[in-house]
Amino acid sequence: MTRRLPAPLWLLTGISLLSSASASAAAPRLDTGDTAWMLMSAALVLLMTPGLAFFYGGLTRARSVLNTMMMSVVSLGLVGVLWMVAGYSLAFGKGGAWFGDLSHAGLAGLAGQLTGTVPTYVFAAFQAMFAIIAVALISGAVVERMRFGAFVLFAGLWSLLIYSPLAHWVWSPDGWLFKDGALDFAGGTVIHISAGVSALVAAWVLGPRLGYPRRTHLPHNVPLVLLGAGLLWFGWMGFNAGSALGANQTAALAFMNTLVAPAAAMLAWLGWESRNGGKPTAVGAATGLVVGLVAITPACAFVSPWAAVLTGLLGASASYWTVQVKHRLLPDDALDVFACHGVAGIVGALLTGLLAWTTGSGKPVPEQFMTQLVSVVAALAFAGIGSFVLLKLVSLVVPLRVSAQSEVSGMDLGAHSEQGYSEHELTLGAPVFLGGD
Repeated sequence: MTRRLPAPLWLLTGISLLSSASASAAAPRLDTGDTAWMLMSAALVLLMTPGLAFFYGGLTRARSVLNTMMMSVVSLGLVGVLWMVAGYSLAFGKGGAWFGDLSHAGLAGLAGQLTGTVPTYVFAAFQAMFAIIAVALISGAVVERMRFGAFVLFAGLWSLLIYSPLAHWVWSPDGWLFKDGALDFAGGTVIHISAGVSALVAAWVLGPRLGYPRRTHLPHNVPLVLLGAGLLWFGWMGFNAGSALGANQTAALAFMNTLVAPAAAMLAWLGWESRNGGKPTAVGAATGLVVGLVAITPACAFVSPWAAVLTGLLGASASYWTVQVKHRLLPDDALDVFACHGVAGIVGALLTGLLAWTTGSGKPVPEQFMTQLVSVVAALAFAGIGSFVLLKLVSLVVPLRVSAQSEVSGMDLGAHSEQGYSEHELTLGAPVFLGGD
C-alpha cells in the first residue's frame, strides 16, 4: 500500500537532499504556486486563534469575556516568540526519538533552505500557528478561575516541554511514533488529544468553579460563538489542506474532507439535541462543527470523503455523550475542551487506523489500528502527566487560582482593569452594538 506521509517528513528530506552532493540533482526546487498556497494557509491558521477567542468568549459570562479571550490572544505573542527561540528546533531539529536538538534555535540555519518545494521559513511559520492554537485550546477548561499570570507561565512551559517534543515524536523522521508508522496528518494527536487531556488535568488541579454544578453557567453571547465557529472552519481549511505543503491532490482531498466531516458532525449534534431535548440550538450547531473538524484532522488526507462523513458522525456522537455525563464523571472543564477536542481527537485518531484503507494509506488495518492506539495512549500519558507536573511547579511560583471575590465579580476588571461591556449593559443584559450609530 502507498502511505501518504505527514508533511513534516519533507523537512529533513529536503534539507538532506540539499546537503548531499550525490543527491543534488534530485533536490526539490522552489515552487511559487506551492509557496503562495502555504503562505495563505499559514495566515488561515493564524486566524483560527482569534476565532477561538470569539468562540470561547461567547460561551463565558459577560464579566469574564475579555479575560477568556485574552488567554487565546496572549498565546499568539507568547508561543510566537518561544517557537522562534527553541520550540521549532525541539520539534523539527535533528535529534533522537524523543526531541530535536537546538541546532535551529532562533531559526538558525533555515535561510535559503527548502521544505519540499517551499521555503523552510514558510514551513516554520505554518507550524508556529499550530503550536499557538494548541496552547489556546487548553484555556477553555480553566476560564473564570485561573490567574492570568499563572496561565501564561504554564502555557509557555507547556509549549516547549509538552507540545514540541510530542510534535517531534509524531512528525519528525527521527521521532519514535513516526518510525512506528503512526498517522496524524494535521494534528489530531499532537494538538487536540494533548490539549484536551491537558485541559482536563488543569481543570482537576484548579478545582470546580464556585457553585458548580448547581449554578448554571450560560453563554452570554451566542452570536459570538457562531462567529468564532465560522472563523475556525474557515481557518481549518488551511490547517488541514495546508499540511500537504503544496497545492496538490493531497491538499484537495484534505480540503474536501474538511468540508464534509464537520457538516455531518453538525447534523449529528443537532440530531442528538433534538432527540434528547427537542430543540436544536445554535451553540450545538457551532459545537458540532468544531468537533467534526477535530475528528477529521488526523485522517483528512488518509481517508475517502464517505469515510470522512462517518468520522464526523462518530466523533460528534462520542463528544456529545461525553458532555452529557461530564457532571457525574469529569472535573469542571468549563468549556468542554476534553469532550470536544480530547474525545473527538481520540475517535479521529483511531478511525484513521480503521479507515485509511479507503485511500490505500497505511499498514494493514489491524496493524495500523494498534499503531494508532499506541500513539493515542502515549499522547494521553505524556501530556496528562506532564501537565500535572508543570501546574504543580507553576503553583510554587504564583497561585493558580483567583480569589473567591474575583471569581464571583468576574475576571475582567481584576485581571485587566477593563470590561467588555459597560456597567449598564452588564446589569441589564442589553445588546451590544460595535460601531455605527
